[in-house]
Amino acid sequence: MDRIVVVGASAAGLTTADTLRREGFTGTLTMVGEELRPPYDRPPLSKHILAGDWEPHRATLRRETDLQRLRLDLKLGRRATGLDTAARTVALDNGDRLPYDGLVIATGLRPRRLPFGHDLAGVHVLRTLDDTLTLRAQLLGGPRVVVIGAGFLGSEIAATTRGLGLDVTLVDVEATPLARQVGPWAGGLVGAMHREHGVRLCMGRTVTGVLGENGRVTTVALDNGTRLPADVVVVAIGSLPATDWLTDSGIPLGDGVRCDIHCRAAPGVYAAGDVANWPHPATGGRIRLEQRTNATQQAIAAARNLLAGPAGATPYTPVPFGWTDQYDAKIQIHGWCPAGADVEVVDGDPHTRRFVALYRADGRVVGALGWNSARALRAYRGHLTALTTV
Repeated sequence: MDRIVVVGASAAGLTTADTLRREGFTGTLTMVGEELRPPYDRPPLSKHILAGDWEPHRATLRRETDLQRLRLDLKLGRRATGLDTAARTVALDNGDRLPYDGLVIATGLRPRRLPFGHDLAGVHVLRTLDDTLTLRAQLLGGPRVVVIGAGFLGSEIAATTRGLGLDVTLVDVEATPLARQVGPWAGGLVGAMHREHGVRLCMGRTVTGVLGENGRVTTVALDNGTRLPADVVVVAIGSLPATDWLTDSGIPLGDGVRCDIHCRAAPGVYAAGDVANWPHPATGGRIRLEQRTNATQQAIAAARNLLAGPAGATPYTPVPFGWTDQYDAKIQIHGWCPAGADVEVVDGDPHTRRFVALYRADGRVVGALGWNSARALRAYRGHLTALTTV
């Protein structure tokens, strides 16, 4: 194997390149990234950088000298437009074709958009550093903000903008914020926290329109007739795997790149990070994780398995780990916290906003949540080790 191409230049792509070099790959290593910026981290975008606490350069994942040590053929500002698995080439938007012996797909996500409203000034999505800086500039004018979507990203944006002293409304079709991520019980605590900090919650509501005047947003319309005044709207209704360039490639697709348990999608082709969809023994089905920790862990696994080949590959069966920082709360999750699970507080007290809760489904522990309890939570991670068995 003399030529490896990594498509995607964020956390998963960069970790793949790091791992390939650490594991002894000395051939040509090409990394393709759509943005002109060098690889940077995304979790700070909705928090530190949006709040203005960090200068943008602090999100950069590697210094220039560290990138040089990887001996990358780094193609920034370039988009992959096609893949020919028979010829083993990746086509780029400038007409170039990159030959490969091994390929890792780490293209991540694209934000979902509403079917209306995005042509209006003041309506934003947040995925890139440039998205964040554009939104940050508009927040400095003291606007009324409506955040549509109360998952991790939307809830963090609401907390950050409220921390800037702005008038903030958070809207979601679910009954509580983070309902899909932590279930209704913990989601209720998250909702109460937002209300305590002055965020207006419109839960269980569907957005039916985003209206404007003179090309600028003025109003968000809800299904119950409510009209929310808005100078800035942030749409955070989830993401889609960035697989459009693979449509005619023959690579199996379906909620991402469909891999086997070794992260392999086709001969010589592996996937890692938000775009990868693979079978996990804990669920009895396939999963796709939009988590920063998984981007790193899966990239390491994919790079090692690519070099090892099918005969030497190791199954990738992690216990998922994610977190969110909102106001003074750090909420961390090991495993899964499904809506129908039985929840038991095993350490601390929810009233003090410092506790650990275990989630049980079908008689076994499937998740553990810590609220401002990082040290105590670590003691319960062992309850989830059975989830990794193949």
